[in-house]
Amino acid sequence: MSGPFFRSRWVEPPPRVVQRDPTGLPDGFRAAGVSCGLKGGGGTDLGLIVCDAEPADSAILLTASATAAAPVRVCRDRLRQGSIGAAIVNSGNANAATGDQGLADALALRESAASALGLDPDRVAVAETGVIGVPLEIEPVLAAVAGLAGSLEPEGAVAFSEAIMTTDQWPKRCTLESDGVTISAQAKGAGMIEPGFATMLCLVQTDALLPDAEARLRSAVSTSFERITVDGQMSTNDTVLLQASGRSGKELPTGLLEAVLLQLALEIVADGEGATRVGRIEVSGAADDREAEVVARRIANSPLVKTALLGRDPNWGRIAQAAGAALAGADVGELGPESISAEELAGDGDEVELGLVLDRGSGTAAVYFSDLTHEYIRINAEYTT
Repeated sequence: MSGPFFRSRWVEPPPRVVQRDPTGLPDGFRAAGVSCGLKGGGGTDLGLIVCDAEPADSAILLTASATAAAPVRVCRDRLRQGSIGAAIVNSGNANAATGDQGLADALALRESAASALGLDPDRVAVAETGVIGVPLEIEPVLAAVAGLAGSLEPEGAVAFSEAIMTTDQWPKRCTLESDGVTISAQAKGAGMIEPGFATMLCLVQTDALLPDAEARLRSAVSTSFERITVDGQMSTNDTVLLQASGRSGKELPTGLLEAVLLQLALEIVADGEGATRVGRIEVSGAADDREAEVVARRIANSPLVKTALLGRDPNWGRIAQAAGAALAGADVGELGPESISAEELAGDGDEVELGLVLDRGSGTAAVYFSDLTHEYIRINAEYTT
């Protein structure tokens, strides 16, 4: 997508932000992407990004799925998470549910990248995305790593972002500057989206000083990737990586990371497989924030609410039904049009604001979601055939 990066009604751009060429990376980073045949129809499918600063501040968040893919298990157990120097990512194959061989392949990919970069293997993250349950054809991937490392450049962000895409209709990326600090990010995701942690890939680079990288990333993710759903399905592979070179000598401006991740999260929802509209449901007056989130998620994942979003049908009864199911057994009284805002469903906008006010306390939460279309069914009915 072209045009301004911050384009959602729900994202407040931080002050003094300047949009830069998305090919460029912050000082201290290089990236590249190549094709090694994992995507059946061709296209870039292997990407590498490296931070040349020594050491680099970093943080990584990974899916909570009990059936996590091999690369996630490698990052969980064998990664120096506060000093990640590089990440190698392939699309076209998730290397999930592939047994001992899949784990061996993920380790081999990490070792190959580490060797090509002259890094300790425990400083190299691995991420993979694509079809689940199919063994990875590792030999052509490993054969491509040396050339990939040799093509790294400070203007390689676009090639890298294209290498991580699967069913995405457009790349999700940015390079921004604010108060002397540069931040860039590349994300992918369109289906199998609901956090727990998140259901996508996102890699973020900055030249800011970031000694509190993990705390900053967790905080930013809690209001962005942890608040989206396309189909209520948790992925096996999701990864968010933040790396900071510190080359600017300045701290990361307040609100910049949060705004970037929220816009990218909304791009993923807008690109939800077959999606045509994005909704935001805010639940207030719940017993606590956790209860508000449970209710909001139930509404956002309701096929009836999602199809009302598609059909521009202001049917507030579907919101009441979903909320009642989420709070089954509790006494919530009558939920009617005086407590439910659904008028925007009938409008022409691509972003639709919905609301539900309970009378149980001060808890509040919001979840962003996509509509449910015939195209979503077609894409997923034919995913491997």
